[in-house]
Amino acid sequence: MLRDGGTAIDAAIAAAAVLTVVYPHNVALGGDLFALIRTPDGVVRCVNASGWAGAAVDATGLRARHGDWLPPRGAAAVTVPGGIRGWEAMRRFGSRISWSATLRDAESLARDGVRVPPSLAHHLNDAENDDLVGTEDFDRVFRPQSVPVGVGDVFRQPALADTFATLRTAGPDAFYAGDLVTQTVNYLRSRGSLLAASDFAEFHPEVQEPLRAEFGDLTLLTSPPNSQGFLLPYALGMVRDSAIGDPVGEGLGQLLAVFHRGNEIRDSHLADPRFGTVDVATRLTQPPGRPNGDTVGIAAADGEGYAVSLIQSVYYAFGSGLIDPATGVLFQNRGCGFSLNPASPNVIAPRKRPAHTLMPAMTLRDGRVRHVLSTMGGQGQLQILGQILLRALRGASAIDAVAAPRAIVGNQIGGGADAVTVEADLSAPALASIHRAGFTPVEVPAHTESLGQANVVFADDSGVMTAASDPRSDGAAVVVHLPRPAGPW
Repeated sequence: MLRDGGTAIDAAIAAAAVLTVVYPHNVALGGDLFALIRTPDGVVRCVNASGWAGAAVDATGLRARHGDWLPPRGAAAVTVPGGIRGWEAMRRFGSRISWSATLRDAESLARDGVRVPPSLAHHLNDAENDDLVGTEDFDRVFRPQSVPVGVGDVFRQPALADTFATLRTAGPDAFYAGDLVTQTVNYLRSRGSLLAASDFAEFHPEVQEPLRAEFGDLTLLTSPPNSQGFLLPYALGMVRDSAIGDPVGEGLGQLLAVFHRGNEIRDSHLADPRFGTVDVATRLTQPPGRPNGDTVGIAAADGEGYAVSLIQSVYYAFGSGLIDPATGVLFQNRGCGFSLNPASPNVIAPRKRPAHTLMPAMTLRDGRVRHVLSTMGGQGQLQILGQILLRALRGASAIDAVAAPRAIVGNQIGGGADAVTVEADLSAPALASIHRAGFTPVEVPAHTESLGQANVVFADDSGVMTAASDPRSDGAAVVVHLPRPAGPW
């Protein structure tokens, strides 16, 4: 996209579209999106393209059937997918490539096939997804002849390719109105959903002011609620205002204690602010999970001053497990992020958006981009981003900051809210600090995928950019040198 004259916005959208083909366990056309976009005039906006529950949703009836939480699989967990409308909203900030050309590679790869990457093959054989094995829609795509596709196999999705062809011709509205949405609604209703065509047609993303917080000489930007992004400035503010020491070394235990407190506030109070729920920012001034998710994070920047942190997801691996055989679209299960407890601010309601784990992040210095940060990792996203940024501020390069060992508190790989997961190569002082903070760490191998897959772009004072992709992932980073005038970095 960049070589064809596009901006970082075009590059990010094209990458996200291709990932719906290559990484369907983490992202799909049936998922949501959050993005931070910085334009050359120095303005940064947040695109909140998280979809809502249908107008016909009935919390009382759902509670009678399911208790306090919706099941993670099936039609009851499907909310309106916001991602495609999110791409459309992003393009208005400075796209130069046509909509059709942006989706061209995604269509081609779905039709001609891609080699199955290790992460997809791993998740197809992971016991946590055994509940999907034997379901007709899932097996048709991922288990032809009753055998899961394996690493290196050619993986073709002709129905999804046809959907991309329709979108390229008819535009993003085709996903929310017309024949395509009729097919989508008919399919979802056949599986028990209450979503209606009007729920799709009337959905639009919200373009918001990002949350801002000062941290040293940096301005940190992230996404406001219903995203958990508010916890990142909270945690970094605690680091700034307290004597934690090295928060990724001998002070890591204290940092995790801060994250633990933030998790409690998120799980108790985060909800869609349009419904007049508790002000989580106020809660964070008072003294002192949900399961992990599956997501992709994309970081893109160019020399003209465009920068994008884009996070897109289906929530759990393979989302709801529902894949429309006519369109090839896999649908997210973001609805299970709602509570069914009537006392919860996050209780499901008509046209309400669930509490969300997705959270893009970016930093500025004197108005110029310094860090573009993105990661998957469910409830641990804010902790991953915080540790990467803290390492960067202590002089780590982009790749060293991303590759460094991590520790995450909360229900990341099981164990509940008090669990701490640490990678095997975590330093001895950091590990000792975790014990001093009262946590009992559970060790996992170094560079474990469940502790996130981050992608970053760093820019120095002269605008020179470096990029890094997580060794925990199948991704890659590239810096492209093009004959363009330098922008206002």
